[in-house]
Amino acid sequence: MENKSARKKLPAFHVVKRDGISLGKAMAVRGTAVLLSLIVCAVVIVFITKQNPISVYAGIIDGAVGSSRRTWVTIRETVILLLLAVALVPTYRMKFWNIGAEGQILMGGAASAAVMIYFGSRMPGAVVTILLILCGMMAGLVWGLIPAIFKAYHNTNETLFTLMMNYIAIQIVNCLIVLWENPKGSNTVGIINGATKSGWFPSIFGNAYALNVIIVFLVTVGITLYMKYDKHGYEIDVVGAGVRTARYAGINVKKVICRTMMLSGAICGLAGAVIVGGASHTISTSTAGGRGFTAIIVAWMSKFNPIAMLVISAFLSFMQQGAIQIASQFGLNENASDIITGILLFFLIGCEFFINYKLERTDSGDTEENAS
Repeated sequence: MENKSARKKLPAFHVVKRDGISLGKAMAVRGTAVLLSLIVCAVVIVFITKQNPISVYAGIIDGAVGSSRRTWVTIRETVILLLLAVALVPTYRMKFWNIGAEGQILMGGAASAAVMIYFGSRMPGAVVTILLILCGMMAGLVWGLIPAIFKAYHNTNETLFTLMMNYIAIQIVNCLIVLWENPKGSNTVGIINGATKSGWFPSIFGNAYALNVIIVFLVTVGITLYMKYDKHGYEIDVVGAGVRTARYAGINVKKVICRTMMLSGAICGLAGAVIVGGASHTISTSTAGGRGFTAIIVAWMSKFNPIAMLVISAFLSFMQQGAIQIASQFGLNENASDIITGILLFFLIGCEFFINYKLERTDSGDTEENAS
């Protein structure tokens, strides 16, 4: 039987990786994504609330910056998210996929809560605050070091390992809640040292969250300088480029992996201390509140640029706080705010595809030869 040559048409469009894109075009793509996300959110809002979306968006603005207190709560959430994104930068540039920020936050928060509970009445408040910060960082450091050791010496999968560590941290916190339950039978720890405020971050210039901002600013600047100018930052980038290359250059890869995860875990633990000592003044399984996962998106979308991380953190925190307000204002449950945040993240993540790739029209004459 004679073979016949058949021509198969190629798709009308095909995906091509961009050689590069100007900052202006990249910002335009992201701006379009934000606009589309707001339109889709408006449709969802109309469907759920049967309200004018403009009045709902006004409620979002009011919920995020409608008063001095609300503005500072939004700032507080922004700097915590920024701190966590900064914590992930060293590990991700090393190509170590740390998905365990949630657990590291919880362990840091638990250690900080323990300091407040056991030493709050025995030491001056300032000493307790310093101690809870140090203990929070140490707890996060240890929690980050465990998967690093297994990765460095046994080549385990760090993504699964750090993810599973989150669930272990949750169960540890559950056990501590039973131990510290106040009042008994409530299944909560309650506000720690509510009467004495021992261990609570002190107000600076009359603002309860100013110290949070100062801590995050110092850490962000420190990590930026560390990654750009320090020898350790150079070694992290070399290991990220290739383990064999790093070994050839005489870099102790195991040491770099452990050291970098200790740094990342310590900063995540610091975030837990900031949340417990400078915001909620309690500990629960929801202390991390999904921030560890959101911080991954912030770090990746910003390309590890601290200014971009600040902008993205501020935008997400603004919308999240506003979404919480409209959920309360229109009698919706807390899942409504999660839906709106999820829509925003979907468009913001999706737009990165169009920044890195483009659609090109296939020439009408192009075909594929298939033997039949």
